[in-house]
Amino acid sequence: MREAKVFYKDKFVGYLKEKDEGYSFKYDEAYLNDNAKSISLLLPLRKEEYFSAVLFPFFDGLIPEGYLYNLAIKKWKIDYIDRFGVLLKTSKDSIGAVSLEEVI
Repeated sequence: MREAKVFYKDKFVGYLKEKDEGYSFKYDEAYLNDNAKSISLLLPLRKEEYFSAVLFPFFDGLIPEGYLYNLAIKKWKIDYIDRFGVLLKTSKDSIGAVSLEEVI
């Protein structure tokens, strides 16, 4: 199982996890209690965990494409089909408001 801490404007939001059966995302309870905003329209605020058999489209959209994707898989020696691995390595300093930090 691999997981990442999710941040919105440098504020801890919750955890994104890769499991054998798919992916999960759960907002942190402290974040929910602190005038929170959802990170995506597809992931509205709620206490319950989200599950998906494939990587959530919102997070998949944070992965670089084309030349930058190929550059990332070469640099970090990641399997071409390991999109979650690429996400973990490339989204620590994202252009947008959401970033991820791999939990080791």
